[in-house]
Amino acid sequence: MATKIFSSESVTEGHPDKICDAISDAILDAMLKDDPKSRVAIETLVTTGSVHVAGEVTTKTYVDIQKLVRETVRDIGYTNPEFGMDYQDCGVWTSIHAQSHDIAVGVDTGKHEQGAGDQGMMFGYACDETPQLMPLPIMLAHAITQRLSEVRKKKVLPWVRPDGKSQVSVEYADGVPKRVVTVVVAAQHDPGVPHERIRKEIIEQVIKPACGKWLDAKTQYFVNGTGIFVTGGPEGDTGVTGRKIIVDTYGGMGRHGGGCFSGKDPSKVDRSAAYMARYIAKNVVAAGLAHRCEVQISYCIGIAKPTSVFVDTFGTGKIADEKIEALVEANFPLKPADIIRHLDLLRPIYKKTAAYGHFGREEPEFTWERTDKAQELKKLAGI
Repeated sequence: MATKIFSSESVTEGHPDKICDAISDAILDAMLKDDPKSRVAIETLVTTGSVHVAGEVTTKTYVDIQKLVRETVRDIGYTNPEFGMDYQDCGVWTSIHAQSHDIAVGVDTGKHEQGAGDQGMMFGYACDETPQLMPLPIMLAHAITQRLSEVRKKKVLPWVRPDGKSQVSVEYADGVPKRVVTVVVAAQHDPGVPHERIRKEIIEQVIKPACGKWLDAKTQYFVNGTGIFVTGGPEGDTGVTGRKIIVDTYGGMGRHGGGCFSGKDPSKVDRSAAYMARYIAKNVVAAGLAHRCEVQISYCIGIAKPTSVFVDTFGTGKIADEKIEALVEANFPLKPADIIRHLDLLRPIYKKTAAYGHFGREEPEFTWERTDKAQELKKLAGI
């Protein structure tokens, strides 16, 4: 029996990078709400007491960036100057200009069909080790950070502050998850709270409810490894949009093309094609064609048709990977405009994606999580 341990991490919505993702996606949503044809590429940086927003947009609407930034920071939980970031008096700087004509000419539809907004390769992944068809380590890591935010907002643990992280190590035997070996949690907290109290309450109120049956008597817990985590958020660490791409996707199990999602409208294939790749991989696994599936799609800027499509089932496929590839190309829309149309991506749905992962969540807006193609694929594959 081959035994291996795989680890994934997650961060809370109050982590500095996630504040930036939320702000960037909130601005995107506001523009798409009034002008679905908006082209948006927004980056945010946060540090002690300040927010910097920059990027390129083409839109017919007006967005009050100052107001939107402050509302987003407030909703996350930075409502106290002692946290090093307070929504009411933080500085907000903006530097936003029009999208480059050299990019727009390849994306705008007029005399030609909509091309990709950039070159690049995007990956999607699915596996059958959880009901969400996601890897177990990242799902447990997200469950912990979601619970960490919940106990803060509901004041179950009133000493918890907005910043936090988790890491879960899962033991696999012959590729099947068996148990959680180690859990790491970093929970920002008020001054003066004893470390032993923090450790005990995080284990009982956060880790155990989130990980449930996967824990056993041998599981190790590491809570606030340095013994203290008072200074956090933007005061403790500068945040930037798009720095948590592995947290956003599959926790490192499955490859990544390198492009982030937040702040980008769906004409950017970094986002839309990654969503389509997940949709494809999930339907392949849901159809029973494989236990694990990874899909890669690549593009050239200004060109609609992908430059390549690749499927890998890691030896778990019921039919050959080449046959699954052919089924994918014949049954899934892969051109940018077709992806946007099929997944209905020109909607203000993106702020919800900014924390706790873009995949494996049963949200009604997340059309890329549907398995509506599974039965058709199964029939066409003859299994």
